[in-house]
Amino acid sequence: MKKPWILLLLLHVLPATAAELTVSAASSLTEGFREIAGAYGARYPDARVDLNFAASGVLLQQVARGAPVDVLAFADQTTMDQAAQRGLVDPSTRQMFATNTLWVVVPPRTSSAPTSLAALAGPAVGRVTIGNPDSVPAGRYARQALQQAGLWPSVQAKLILAQNVRQSLDYVARGEVDAGFVYATDAQATPDRVRRAFQVPLSTGISYPLAMVKGSGNADEARRFIAFVRSPAGQAILQRHGFGSP
Repeated sequence: MKKPWILLLLLHVLPATAAELTVSAASSLTEGFREIAGAYGARYPDARVDLNFAASGVLLQQVARGAPVDVLAFADQTTMDQAAQRGLVDPSTRQMFATNTLWVVVPPRTSSAPTSLAALAGPAVGRVTIGNPDSVPAGRYARQALQQAGLWPSVQAKLILAQNVRQSLDYVARGEVDAGFVYATDAQATPDRVRRAFQVPLSTGISYPLAMVKGSGNADEARRFIAFVRSPAGQAILQRHGFGSP
């Protein structure tokens, strides 16, 4: 049996356990945040980042139900507003960190791609996929654009709702629909699987916020991660994946 003074000595010489930070991020951030997590871990070897990806609305509900999350990164300001109103995030840590654009994409072998929102309402387009507007920001942006163009009633009957923007991308890539609404970054991540048809006109820009979850047990680490995402190193990674600067 080891003597007490030996145990104390071992505690001093053993390396500290790496801090585990849980980051929940919108599906469209998958490639960018995986690279950011790797770069963050290389810079701060004492930290470990666990990533969780889903639609922004799903992430919000997970935290509301008590999921142990330290940082939230959403694809729209509306979902972060809801998180703030429900007291789920520390408002002093809220930061905008990226921008994006919305595109209509088609299967790569499509012979005649639509060139406008109006074309989606025409007979040449049978099925269109968008993220469920109730939980997916890309779906809300798509619905907003169609409503402003007066085309929502015409296109609504053709819609195939997806659980997140990446599922919409998959539907298009597999040829299960004729067109779909995704972010520019999603199309860039899979250039051989879909073809860009046209950029969707929006009255407001697409901006991405992140914030520390209130009551995080890793507050200092969460703030350090947020600062890294906003740093030149973090921004360079996001820009390589097609995001715009905040």
